[in-house]
Amino acid sequence: MSDVTPTHYRKPGWLTQHVFNQAVILLTRAGISIWGSRILEVPGRSSGQTRRVPVNLLSLDGNNYLVSARGTGQWVRNLRAADGHLDLVLGLNRQHFVATELTNDEKPPVLRAYLRRWKAEVGVFFEGVTAKSSDDELRAIGPDHPVFVVRLAE
Repeated sequence: MSDVTPTHYRKPGWLTQHVFNQAVILLTRAGISIWGSRILEVPGRSSGQTRRVPVNLLSLDGNNYLVSARGTGQWVRNLRAADGHLDLVLGLNRQHFVATELTNDEKPPVLRAYLRRWKAEVGVFFEGVTAKSSDDELRAIGPDHPVFVVRLAE
C-alpha cells in the first residue's frame, strides 16, 4: 500500500464522462485498444455492483501498471476496498488481475514512462511535472497519483 494516503482528485467534466470515456469504452469493448486502453472492472465498495472505467495499461520492464492521473478517484477507492482484485477487458478478452499499490519512492520510473506515453492526454493533471522532471519532482507529486502494479491472478 502507498506510504501516503492522498486525497487529491480532479473529477472529469461532463464532456469527458459522457462523450470521451463512453467512446473509449465502446471502442475497447469492440476490441479496439486506444493507446493501451482497457476497461477496468471492479466491484463498488458500497454497492458491490460492477463499476467500469476506461484506463490506460502501461507496460514497462515486463510489468503492467495502472496510474490514476486524476488522483484518488472512485476506481482507486474501489480497487483498494477490493484488496486489489480487478478485471481488465479488451473486446471479448477478460483477464483477472491483482494490483499492488506502489510506494511514493517506487513511483518515479513508472510516472516518467506514463507521462512520456500519455502526456497529451494527462499532462495537465501533473502540475507542470513532465517525463523529463527529476526523480525528486516525480516523487513530490507521487501522493497525488496512485500507481498500481497489476499481475495476472492465479
